[in-house]
Amino acid sequence: MKILFISLGCDKNLVDTEVMLGMLASRGYEMTNDEQEADIIVINTCCFIHDAKEESIQNILEMAEYKKSGSAKALIVTGCMAERYRQEILDEIPEVDEVLGTTAYDRILDAVDAALAGQHEVMTADLDALPLPETKRLVTTGGHFAYLKIAEGCDKHCTYCIIPKIRGNFRSVPMERLLKEAQDLAEQGVKELILVAQETTLYGKDLYGEKSLPKLLRELCKISGIRWIRILYCYPEEITDELIQVMKEEPKICHYLDLPIQHANDTILKRMGRRTSKQELIDIVQKLRKEIPDICLRTTLITGFPGETQEQHEEVMEFIDTLEFDRLGAFTYSPEEDTPAATFEDQIDEEVKEDRQADIMELQQEIAFDKAEDMIGREVLVMIEGKVADENAYVGRTYRDAPNVDGLIFINTDVELISGDFAKVKVTGALDYDLIGELM
Repeated sequence: MKILFISLGCDKNLVDTEVMLGMLASRGYEMTNDEQEADIIVINTCCFIHDAKEESIQNILEMAEYKKSGSAKALIVTGCMAERYRQEILDEIPEVDEVLGTTAYDRILDAVDAALAGQHEVMTADLDALPLPETKRLVTTGGHFAYLKIAEGCDKHCTYCIIPKIRGNFRSVPMERLLKEAQDLAEQGVKELILVAQETTLYGKDLYGEKSLPKLLRELCKISGIRWIRILYCYPEEITDELIQVMKEEPKICHYLDLPIQHANDTILKRMGRRTSKQELIDIVQKLRKEIPDICLRTTLITGFPGETQEQHEEVMEFIDTLEFDRLGAFTYSPEEDTPAATFEDQIDEEVKEDRQADIMELQQEIAFDKAEDMIGREVLVMIEGKVADENAYVGRTYRDAPNVDGLIFINTDVELISGDFAKVKVTGALDYDLIGELM
């Protein structure tokens, strides 16, 4: 039987998808990208913000048509939206057969069996459970990079965020399990490991009594075949001197950190439930740049949080202009039911949120262009992603570029390059955010 799997949302969700795909493949199911030939359709959903929720609903409704027409025998919904609106999905969309919560994805085979048997039910588990199925993941990212989810859930409880209610409290994956998974990925040809979690910097605190990300990184660096290790979702207040030291000492660790800061005004940061002040954010950025001069810093911001004034928005603009993050994304505030911020007074009009988002992104565009220009003349190591169709050119990424969110480098050459290989490249030009280079 053929299965179509649709994965929505973040890279943490994608890891869950790959685990489910591995379990289904081990049972002998065949994967397809064609809705019309799929016997079973699985949608791994997201509901972090309003737009993600809308995308999930739209996909479920579109796939329900194939169930309605009879071409698909089963429709299964998993992931964050399934956890949050489990019964509503079954009640409102009768074509859905099975709903799996976020900690029940390891029951995907049971869900398929139940759906094919004509059952309609919700499968859930303790929200603080940590599924660890033994089946190898089916990597969907092309084979040369893969995400390694090192923890699940979050204890921060920011006032705008629903994650703790749909993903549970913070819990780390045991280190021996991660090292085995990383070894398996390396044997499959993965060259870059990208560490993800709701918060990577707290890794191990629950299991080992101390923040153990530095120790995990040192062990991962010992794995043959892994060339790059990239760390995402680092809360600024949890970055330790030990973590900085490991990044400086271990050549496999990319000098790249993703620091979600969300705002720069102390009043708004406090209302958000964040654990840092504006000055503390400035201090950690300055410290990172002093200790690791070539570090690339990415961050995210929320515009239009309830009560945000024009003056506070301008303070954020000044903050960005001063610190000049290498990579930055801004998102309009999305009021999520069952979060404290959704009940706050002084909600901001959507038009104002979007105008402020546009202000920030216009400023960041100038910063990003300047930083791309500054790269001209530098020699960089590039992971080759593939060939540009019908041209003697290849596309790749530097250590400064996380896949699917950052820039690319285009290399004009008659030399045949292989995807997944690394090449030394001299940057010769900039094309907006992207770079142009030539082989050394």
